[in-house]
Amino acid sequence: MEPGDATKQARAAAQLRKGVLEYCVLALMRDRPRYGVELLHALEESGALATSQGTVYPLLSRLRRDDLVTTTWQESDSGPPRRYYALTGTGRAALDEFSRVWPGFRDAVDAFLTTPQHSPGAPS
Repeated sequence: MEPGDATKQARAAAQLRKGVLEYCVLALMRDRPRYGVELLHALEESGALATSQGTVYPLLSRLRRDDLVTTTWQESDSGPPRRYYALTGTGRAALDEFSRVWPGFRDAVDAFLTTPQHSPGAPS
C-alpha cells in the first residue's frame, strides 16, 4: 500500500457512508422501533457502516424534524429510559423510494467499476 492510500480509502468510505447512512438507519427501523445505541451497534456490526454517536444522533434529530421518524420514551430494565425511534408513514415512503432506486444506482456504479471504459475515438 502506498503512503496516503489508507487516508484515500477512509475518505472514499466516509463519502459512501454519508450518502447511504440515512436510508440504512431507516431500514433498521423497518420492522420495529429502535433506540440510538441499538442503531449504533447494528451499524458497527456491518463493518462498512460503523459510525459514531456524533453522527447518528444529529441524523436522528434531522429525521425527526423531517417527519421521517417519531420518538417515544420507554423505561429500560438496565438504566435510564430510552428514546425509541420509529418510522412514520413519510419515513416508510422515503425508504421504499430509496429501495426502488438503489438497485439501478448500485448496478450503474458496478458497471463503471468492472467494465473498462473507452474514450471516444480510442481503439476498442
